[in-house]
Amino acid sequence: MSHSELAASYAALILADDEVDITPDKLLTLIKAASVEDVEPIWTTLFAKALEGKNVKDMLLNVGSGGGAAAAPAGATSGGGAAPDAPAEEEKKAEKEEEKEESDEDMGFGLFD
Repeated sequence: MSHSELAASYAALILADDEVDITPDKLLTLIKAASVEDVEPIWTTLFAKALEGKNVKDMLLNVGSGGGAAAAPAGATSGGGAAPDAPAEEEKKAEKEEEKEESDEDMGFGLFD
């Protein structure tokens, strides 16, 4: 991450913490107040556009949460068009994958051999 990007990131976090709207002018004002030199105005504009209408605090709290990926298969099976034994098929696939992994170990090939 470049010096300019880092300065704009920190300025955006400061504004979000104070619950102030993130605008290019406010970002640039904070960066200049921190005596950071050589920050191109394009970075403040990009950060302001990217964070426009978003709650930065919520974004920080939800970093790395895996909730979105797990909801898709559940929604697909409850749509009415899926077969009732679809979960059983998924279990069979998981068992086959486990069998493949076990067969590699039987051959004497291991990570630490």
